[in-house]
Amino acid sequence: MTWRPTIAALAGLCLAVGSAPFVTGAAAAPSTPVDTAHVSAHVALAGPPGAPSGVCPAGVEYGSPLPASSLSATRIQGGFSFLEGPVWVADGGYLLMSDMAAGTGPYNVQPSTIRRFTPPATFDTFIANAGSNGVALSADGQQIIAATHDQRNVSAYRLSDRARSTVAANYQGRAFNSPNDVAVRSDGVVYFTDPNFQRGNRADQMNGRTSVFRVSGGQVSLVDDRLRQPNGISLSPDGTALYVGAYSENKIYKYAVAPDGSTGARSVFVNYVGGPDGGTIDCAGNVYWTSGFDGQVHVYSPTGAQLGTIRAASSGTTNVAFGGSDRQTLYITSGRQNDSGLYSVRLNIPGYPY
Repeated sequence: MTWRPTIAALAGLCLAVGSAPFVTGAAAAPSTPVDTAHVSAHVALAGPPGAPSGVCPAGVEYGSPLPASSLSATRIQGGFSFLEGPVWVADGGYLLMSDMAAGTGPYNVQPSTIRRFTPPATFDTFIANAGSNGVALSADGQQIIAATHDQRNVSAYRLSDRARSTVAANYQGRAFNSPNDVAVRSDGVVYFTDPNFQRGNRADQMNGRTSVFRVSGGQVSLVDDRLRQPNGISLSPDGTALYVGAYSENKIYKYAVAPDGSTGARSVFVNYVGGPDGGTIDCAGNVYWTSGFDGQVHVYSPTGAQLGTIRAASSGTTNVAFGGSDRQTLYITSGRQNDSGLYSVRLNIPGYPY
C-alpha cells in the first residue's frame, strides 16, 4: 500500500542511505527473539510448499487464467477511506481488508480498521484500531498475519477472539519503518516488506533503508535492503520464488528461495509497472500485480510475459486476493482516498487468499 498525497511527496520517498551498514542476503542475522506463542511456525506442508495450506492441490494442470486479455471488475461497494490488504477466510466465507484513514496525532500515524465483507453485500467492522496494512493468513489458517504500522511491527490476530500477538518486533533492536505487506509460506515462514509510507513523524531507525525481511523460528533476518520502497510481496506455489514490488523503482523483483526459506539471487521479473503495489498468485503460478498509477491489475505468466489486465478504479488500485467457495473470484481494493472501493471479477483458475 502507498498513501500518496502529492507528487512532491513521492520525490522524497527514497532517503539517503546512512553510514551504518546492513548485511544483505540470505544468511540469518542476530535479532531479538519475539513472542510467537500464537503463531504456527513450522507446520507440516500441505500441498505445494509456497502456497497457503489447502489452497492449491499438487499436480493439477491449468489453462489460461483470464477469460479475455482485458477485463473490467465490478464495484461491490465504495466510499471507504483507503482499502488495502484483502484476505479471504474460507472457514467463515468472508473477506477481511484494512481501511486506513489520514494520519493523526503528533506522529501523523494513519489509523486502520479491519473491515469484513460477507458476500453478497454485508460489510461490518471486524477489528477496530487494528493498525494494519497488508494482511495474510497464518499457516494453520487460525490467525491473520498483519503488517501493522501502528506499532511498526508484524502482528498476528487470532480469528476466534481477535487477540493480538507479535510476530516480528524489530531488527537487531531497531524499529522497522512501517511494515506494509506480508506473505506466509505453508510451513509458517513469514516474509514482509518495510517501506516508510506509514512511518509518519516517528524517528528513522533503519538509516534511510527500506527493506524486505524474513521471520523463521522467531528470528528476523534481512532479505534485501537495496530496494526503494518495497511494497507488495508474494510466493510462487512451488516455494522457489519470492516476488517483491519496488514502488519507487516501478519494478517487480524475483528472489530464489531455498527449501529452508532463505533467499538467494535477485533478478528483475517485470521491468516496468507503474507504482507496483500489492500482488497475489494463482495456482498455476501466474502473478497478479496492482498498479497505483493506472488502476489496473497486471497479470503475468511465471516467466514474466504479460497475459492481460483487469481494470478496477481509474487509479489507486492497491491489492488483490482470491476468494469465494471455489477461490476463483478475484477481489480488488481500488480507488481514490475517501472513495476507495472493493471490486471483484471471476477468473478461470483458483488462487491465493491474499
